[in-house]
Amino acid sequence: MHRLRVVSGHLSPQNRLGPYSHAQIARSECSASLPVAADDIVVVHGLRTAIGKAKRGSFKDTTPDELLSAVMSAVLRDVGLSPDKLGDVCVGNVLQPGAGALMVRVAQFLRVESMSLRSVGNPGDVSSRLMDNAKARDCLIPMGITSENVAERFGISREKQDAFALSSQQKASKAQERGVFQQEITPLTTRFVDEDGKERTIVVSKDDGIRPGTTVEGLAKLKPAFKPDGSTTAGNSSQVSDGAAAVLLGRRSMVEALNLPVMGVLRACAVVGVPPDLMGIGPAYAIPAALRKSGLSVADVDVFEINEAFASQAAYCVEKLGIPMEKVNPNGGAIALGHPLGCTGARQVVTLLNELKRRGKRAYGVVSMCIGTGMGAAAVFEYPGN
Repeated sequence: MHRLRVVSGHLSPQNRLGPYSHAQIARSECSASLPVAADDIVVVHGLRTAIGKAKRGSFKDTTPDELLSAVMSAVLRDVGLSPDKLGDVCVGNVLQPGAGALMVRVAQFLRVESMSLRSVGNPGDVSSRLMDNAKARDCLIPMGITSENVAERFGISREKQDAFALSSQQKASKAQERGVFQQEITPLTTRFVDEDGKERTIVVSKDDGIRPGTTVEGLAKLKPAFKPDGSTTAGNSSQVSDGAAAVLLGRRSMVEALNLPVMGVLRACAVVGVPPDLMGIGPAYAIPAALRKSGLSVADVDVFEINEAFASQAAYCVEKLGIPMEKVNPNGGAIALGHPLGCTGARQVVTLLNELKRRGKRAYGVVSMCIGTGMGAAAVFEYPGN
């Protein structure tokens, strides 16, 4: 049960970080490989759909349950696992009503997000007392303004944000050209209604938000998107997107009993709170917390998949933790690929473990993201090697 205690350990009070505590990571003494245990939580397999532009991309007419059903079915089919062997299904979503419960259950019979079919702006039913508390009130600050807050508070210039965005686009474009994403994307046949109202069937197998022609000059011409004198633009922010991803987890003992493959091992995870008006800094505090639990340091980690909600916050987190840029999102991130809100964490895990698999050797990777209303999450995975 030790591994389950590690997984759930972020709920204990002693592991909570204050929003302004120091996110410093000391070099740790770690063995060449963490020990194998029967109760390890392992990743068996993971896949994602391609990611489409919301409102006008490949999945604009595809419902969330169709996205999720396709990717869940593909994962089980690939490893030859019957659905009746599943013990629990946990699905992340942000915009679907009723916490997405109906959509999730429907998908099980037929990790997901459709930003084409729901609006970001409606917070739902909240107490009138919300306005009496400053921190609670800050939870309603638009995400773009929190990006501006991070840029202003920590001195992340427009030039630095555009450079980060350009790097993301260039890396994603090269990865797509090399066919890197083919092994993590399951093609999906769906309906598409064109501008003339004609419906046709298409097969979606490529992310449609990547912009190979992006230049620093083109990014510099874009106007601020959230405030007149701001530095956050459509070019250095994540795209509004549709997509789904699924990751199959299991206890090592059961996975071995079913003769299933082990793609990776979940070594630690952490969730922290940060000020809501600076929500993008979440990874700067969640990553150190997760690394401490795993007994690792930044230097021990081969790849960091850090969500690029905005270039401002992603660049800040990378600088704050002293992560070499060559370790960060080697195949691009959400600025290029897109950011289907409830799908992103699973998508990052799929992308991370496939990248470590390509490298072949035993290695460690970290997945992390900021969370609206002021949180950060991170997880440490070990790839066991070919």
